[in-house]
Parts: sequence; structure tokens; C-alpha cells
Amino acid sequence: MAVGAVPRHVAIIMDGNGRWAQQKGRPRVFGHIRGCGRVKPVVREADRLGIKALTLYAFSTENWSRPEQEIAVLWRLLKKYLVREADELHRRNIRFRVIGEVERLSPDLREVIDKTTQRLSGNTGLQLTFAVSYGARRELARAAKLFAEDVARGRRKPEEMNEDLMEHYLWTAEMGDQAEVDLLIRTSGEMRVSNFLLWQAAYAELYFEDACWPDFEVAHLVRAVNDYASRERRFGSVPEPKATSKPPVGQNAQPLLPSISLELC
Repeated sequence: MAVGAVPRHVAIIMDGNGRWAQQKGRPRVFGHIRGCGRVKPVVREADRLGIKALTLYAFSTENWSRPEQEIAVLWRLLKKYLVREADELHRRNIRFRVIGEVERLSPDLREVIDKTTQRLSGNTGLQLTFAVSYGARRELARAAKLFAEDVARGRRKPEEMNEDLMEHYLWTAEMGDQAEVDLLIRTSGEMRVSNFLLWQAAYAELYFEDACWPDFEVAHLVRAVNDYASRERRFGSVPEPKATSKPPVGQNAQPLLPSISLELC
């Protein structure tokens, strides 16, 4: 499928696994298993399209309140994906990282994450990021705390804080100028960002897909990218006026703005 302008950083809220399974009369974990199978083709297509960074919301800080059995299945699926796909990710020159409260994960899962991250750290292609035990509010609170600690130790001064410096304290700091999200996709028809990349997605284009994540196909990603390409991103500015033909010689040009009479009461 042909696509227009390609977003540099795409972030996806992979929503609807549990509802998809329940609609089919199956346990919620069945939806997670099916959803895990959608990651590989989406990563491949993002790489093919020339997307530079892909961030997938795999597990939020709020998800810790789910049943332990469901959480255990999610961790097994994550470990299986990393072990099974590491070779292909390396062949495709894809870099991998995890953002979030990784310290809350089990030691064996952290070991697999660390090994995969280290192995792919030298790659220069698509930056694939899994947001795991992640919450944007938690990320911002952590960043403020780290900056406060640096101030207390004399490494920084309070007046030094600005937007550029703030980004150095976020979990996405290693992504550099690719941390800013261009296109944020959410599946399952829900229309909210659910505490995901609030800083990084401040000017992101939002795209809401009705299909649940287990039904999310490559064609859905292409459609979202094409929709992004059709939009005009202004970042708060006024669009440039379109060029108009010059008036004929000898005729007075019309003013750019009509005269406006203001009456004050």
C-alpha cells in the first residue's frame, strides 16, 4: 500500500485484548496471547515504512491491580517474545529498550530484558520501545524528583530548568530528538490517552482505531499513517496563506484584511 508523509515516531496503545476475548467467550488471557502475535507484523511494517521509532504501551502502572494470574501470563508472553524475536530484531538492525518502573519486574524477566537491550544497543535502525509498568504521571514525578536531587547536591540550579533540560530526566532521554511522538494510535475504539507519554505526545496527532488490538492488521497501521499524512500540523501557529495571483496592472490591490469597526460599549 502506498503511504504519504511518514511520522518519525509512532506510539500505540495496544488496547482491547481482554474485551476481544470476552466477546468470543474466552478467558481474558486468550486475548493477550492473540495480541502478542500482532506485535511482530506491526514492528516489521513500521520498519518497512521508514518509521524511526515505535513505542508500544504493553503494561501500565495501573495494570498492577489486575489478577495475578493475568499479570503472570503477560510477563511470560513478554519474555517469550524477546527470546524468540531477538535474532530477527538484530538482523533488521532494530534497537530495543524498555521504559517504565523496570525495578518492579521479576529478576528473571529483568535479566532477559537487559540481555536483549544490550545485544541490540548498537543497532541504528528502528527504535523499538516497550512501555512496561509505565505511567506518564509517574515519569514526570520521577523527573522532578531527580532534578530536585541534582539541585540539592549542587549539580544544578533551579533556574536552569527548561523544556530541553526536563527531557533529560525522562525515561525516553536516550531517544534524543526522536522521543517526541508524531502519531499516537489507540485501538479498541476508546478515545483517551490513558496516562501514556503525556510529555512526549504533547503535539502528537491522535488516531483512534475501532478494531481491538488482536485484530489490528498491517493495513490498519498503513491507514493510520496515511491519515496522519493528510493532516496539517501547525504546532499552535497560523498556517501560511496560500499564494494568490497579482492584480492586473493599473488596478488597486485589495487589502489583505477587511477594515473592521469596533464599537465599545
